[in-house]
Amino acid sequence: MTFTRDKGIVYLVGAGPGDPGLITVRGLECLRSAEVVVYDYLANPRLLEALPEGCERIYAGKQANRHALAQDEINALLVEKCRQGKRVARLKGGDPFVFGRGGEEALALREAGLRFEVVPGVTAGVAAPAYAGIPVTHRGLTSTLAFVTGHEKPDKGSSDIDWEPLAKGFGTIVFYMGVGNLPMIAERLTAHGRPGSTPVAVVRWGTWPRQETVTGTLADIAEKAEAAGLKPPAVIVVGEVVALRERLNWFERRPLFGRRIVTTRSRAQAADLSRRLEELGAEAIEFPVIRTAPPEDPDPLRRAASEAGSYDWLVFTSVNGVDAFFEALRGQGLDARSLAGTGICAIGPATATRVEKHGLIVDLLPPKYVAESVAESFRALGAKERRGRDARDTAGETPPLQDGVSALQDETPALRDETLALRGLRILLPRADIARSFLPEALEEMGAEVTEVVAYRTALEEPENVEEIREGLRDGAISAVTFTSSSTVRNFVKLVGEDAVRDLSGEVCLASIGPETSRTLRQFTKGEIAEAAEYTIPGLVDLLTREFGARGT
Repeated sequence: MTFTRDKGIVYLVGAGPGDPGLITVRGLECLRSAEVVVYDYLANPRLLEALPEGCERIYAGKQANRHALAQDEINALLVEKCRQGKRVARLKGGDPFVFGRGGEEALALREAGLRFEVVPGVTAGVAAPAYAGIPVTHRGLTSTLAFVTGHEKPDKGSSDIDWEPLAKGFGTIVFYMGVGNLPMIAERLTAHGRPGSTPVAVVRWGTWPRQETVTGTLADIAEKAEAAGLKPPAVIVVGEVVALRERLNWFERRPLFGRRIVTTRSRAQAADLSRRLEELGAEAIEFPVIRTAPPEDPDPLRRAASEAGSYDWLVFTSVNGVDAFFEALRGQGLDARSLAGTGICAIGPATATRVEKHGLIVDLLPPKYVAESVAESFRALGAKERRGRDARDTAGETPPLQDGVSALQDETPALRDETLALRGLRILLPRADIARSFLPEALEEMGAEVTEVVAYRTALEEPENVEEIREGLRDGAISAVTFTSSSTVRNFVKLVGEDAVRDLSGEVCLASIGPETSRTLRQFTKGEIAEAAEYTIPGLVDLLTREFGARGT
């Protein structure tokens, strides 16, 4: 049979069992080049972030008694899109050919004379037990392994499974889609020679942060699973290897395992916090309540960027401010060379790191990452270390700052009390439109000439999962909500409602990145607020680890 299209192709991509990190490199390549994606219920939605802009998304998920599309409809859809010359990614949970009906889809494409490629994935029958601390094979215990569908109807006349050789011939048996038939599976294995004392584990949502594992024996596992309320999706592992779980269970022992934590940062900045939380076992629910936008009037920022070299100090209070300023600088045909001799101050290590990526070294990093600490650091720096143009022209080189301002604080303590310690210094402050007035006012009180310019606007974002967050807060499914600025607090409250925040029980941790964010939170709740000791994203993660460690799991 000859192929009818040169461009059209369908990639049958195994998404893995749930953890988005388990997709293959080839699988990601296919997603990144796709024009159409047809995805399943068990494919982690985070994988869709890899799709290019404009990619058509079609949900074809299947749950018990609830199918978005029947299999024949999925086959026809793949054929149709491929015939249109599209690059189609068929994203399937686990592996396409292991109980994934990928073979049927491949045959439909083959019969239509269309191109396809199979991208194998990590199958749940291996991954879910591994994340539960169960190796499916182990020297001295078993060297035989069987994968079996557990989805047969108990009342059908005959079984496609030959139970006697299965029960006696394989050290480890993994059943897919068998939770509903667990009593039957246990009964048939024991009836065909497997001892009732054989260890069994049922792993639900394997490799996801919501993973749940119940262990027992063939004699009692059905009763234990029912008592635990286990439902699909789950795999059943039968064999002596299950006994190793007690020593090898690693995933469920992570400090934030099982915790559902809401992040409120913008979409562009959420990834770092989510990744850190997930590495510790949490389920990070991204709920971006803010977004950044250019200034309504970009001219003041452009003028400030073109004149930035005439300022003595340039103060950055956020990563967003850094990016917006340097974009404006490039827009004026300038780069970091135009800032030669201008001192650079940054609030927080993340902001300092972003400045350094633009080729500059930060001269002043206040010890605390808040505006008050910036003001105190400049007060300590004082007139002695000002780096104005006149001082550069007449006094030669300015000695470099040592360790921020610590050395200056030791050498010139009297400067801390000088009312006009910064007299004559010109300071440029590019930042958000809604930033507090404290910093420019404090610097001006010390005699500085401060030019404050809007580098970016902070706007309300309206994510699609608002109702999910409301329900999670109501029913206790959410463990914590993280806030990284006052604007994330105000927008979160605006979206979910003041009542939802005010009435939160102590079971929901309200995690604040710093004192100003905490002050804003206290306007909306009387509940306990946990505040990071270090006002950074790593500090916020450390706070949550300590908080839930103290609460226990």
